[in-house]
Amino acid sequence: MFEFEVIQELKPNNELMEIIKNYEYTVKNGKIKHLNGTNLQFIKPTEYLIIYPITLTIYEYKVNEIANKPFYIKEHKQKYNLKEIKQILIKLNI
Repeated sequence: MFEFEVIQELKPNNELMEIIKNYEYTVKNGKIKHLNGTNLQFIKPTEYLIIYPITLTIYEYKVNEIANKPFYIKEHKQKYNLKEIKQILIKLNI
């Protein structure tokens, strides 16, 4: 049977939380898990589900030096950096 060990808990981004505090939303913390007996790691991203004024699902992945766009919007099927996410969310509030 597969045994996983949680290596790290991924907390929500404080800057993003400050922007979405005026919306109706839920947040699920992410995790980095290690499959025991192997060198495999699995990343469950932090999930921000904005319910109102529009439905958006934003995933935040832990980044490395190569990837500079840690956010993915499911409905847009595209990656974004924090600056771009802020602009999208501020436009929703207008």
